[in-house]
Amino acid sequence: MESFYDALAHSAARDVVLAVYGPFNYNGSYTSASNAQFDQWLKQRDPHSGIRDFECVNGLAGAAGFSLQGDHSMPANNRLLVWQRTT
Repeated sequence: MESFYDALAHSAARDVVLAVYGPFNYNGSYTSASNAQFDQWLKQRDPHSGIRDFECVNGLAGAAGFSLQGDHSMPANNRLLVWQRTT
């Protein structure tokens, strides 16, 4: 079964837009105390889940041929990250 990353890297057409909504850490740090608490709760439920680091997610998107177009602040300490396929 093809992973989501593989599908983006190999199947997405040029000019495809990818948008991801949720909390992210920046430079390895939480953006709020509530995000730290939320991350702990997620990891208690499933050790493989949790708040992701923006730099890691952006690196994966870049490796799949996407370029960051926007990083928008949203309610409740969330972000809307937008990439566009450039290759």
